[in-house]
Amino acid sequence: VNDYGLEDKKAMGFDLGSKKKESKKKESKDDDGDMDMDMEDSDNEEEEKKKDGDDDGEEDEEEDEDITRNIPIRGPMPAESGRWGSCVRLVDPSNSCTTLDCIEMNRNEAAFCCASVRFHSRGGESLLAVGTVTGMTMHPLSHRESHVALYRVVNGERLQLLHRTQVDDGPVLSLVHFQGRLLVGIGKTLRLYEMGKRQLLKKCELRGLPTMVKTLQAAGDRAYVGDMMQSVQFIRYDSTANRLVLVARDRSPRPVTCQELLDINTIAVGDKFGNVSILRLPKGADVGAIDVTGTRALWDSSREDATPKLETLCTYHVGEVVTSMTRASLVAGGSESLIYVTVTGRIGAFVPFTSREDVEFYTALEGHVRAEAPRPTGRDPRAYRSYYAPAKHVIDGELCDAYGKLPYDVKQRIAEQLDRSVGEVMKKLEDTRNALL
Repeated sequence: VNDYGLEDKKAMGFDLGSKKKESKKKESKDDDGDMDMDMEDSDNEEEEKKKDGDDDGEEDEEEDEDITRNIPIRGPMPAESGRWGSCVRLVDPSNSCTTLDCIEMNRNEAAFCCASVRFHSRGGESLLAVGTVTGMTMHPLSHRESHVALYRVVNGERLQLLHRTQVDDGPVLSLVHFQGRLLVGIGKTLRLYEMGKRQLLKKCELRGLPTMVKTLQAAGDRAYVGDMMQSVQFIRYDSTANRLVLVARDRSPRPVTCQELLDINTIAVGDKFGNVSILRLPKGADVGAIDVTGTRALWDSSREDATPKLETLCTYHVGEVVTSMTRASLVAGGSESLIYVTVTGRIGAFVPFTSREDVEFYTALEGHVRAEAPRPTGRDPRAYRSYYAPAKHVIDGELCDAYGKLPYDVKQRIAEQLDRSVGEVMKKLEDTRNALL
């Protein structure tokens, strides 16, 4: 049964509580039959028993209905390999993430992305947009059809489907709210939608992206597109001409798995090889992206040599595939850090330095510990952190933390080279750790 979607189940007449109700009715009929066979009781006693049986039957049915409502809804599970089972679940985070509503997708349909969107034409009401792909296979990469579904959250308890829009040109892997509209990544196409009565209405699009849109973020009139194989592109929306314009792209190919916007010109990117990079748009690079005079030819902006390139500020090899990252503060009133998680469940953080003194201290400490720390595998730590690209502007915190595990005479020798005592070095490490945690 789980191989079918919710609509197919309803069409087949599938009901979770129907069997229980039928069994209860059969039991009540059997009880009535036993009571009719008992001829020794008086008529008054038979009527009282029938009334009691009816009352008990009604109470049992009400209890069954309550139990049916309280049963946790389980999502679909594909019956065989090569097929998808997916659902959209509404949970209450204030109550142990209990399930409030669960909508199952159709057969072999998978929900790959979702986003909260507020259309200006709808008065700013917050809606849920879900991107689904039907019949998708990873090798070879193919699919049958893609849809974007819009849901309304009714009273914070259930989801109501408004409409579904079928889209072309590829699978839908990313969605984001963009200036009162919905920006959708569809294969190699970036498309902007407005809400209509029966489906989404296409406003403008940008075709010809390298391989496939994997991640998508927006800020102001800019969109930050993470490609599945060719790193990040900065896109800007020209409201006067109603078109999306490519502002800049990364010069290095990176298979993007996640991204996080640090400011309007800077973005952090994680790739499937376990690298984390910080990219920044050069100053004044977006000035010529939008032609105000209208005298520039349309093909000038599409030339590869005419597109500005992003600058690489930092590069660091984590060692595991980074699946997600966010900018957050783990301490009340503390400064923000870049928190990331890996495919094996490890959680790490990149802490920004606020003074030149901290940069010089940790750079010197890292160099001394690298020379003194034991190497069980005989591998140079710096060579490991530069596995795919040279490590740049990032201090290896794990290596600095190994200072506390060194012998005391080694720690004292390193502290003397830093013009500090062992206690001062340990306190500096502890203060940095407490600022994060």
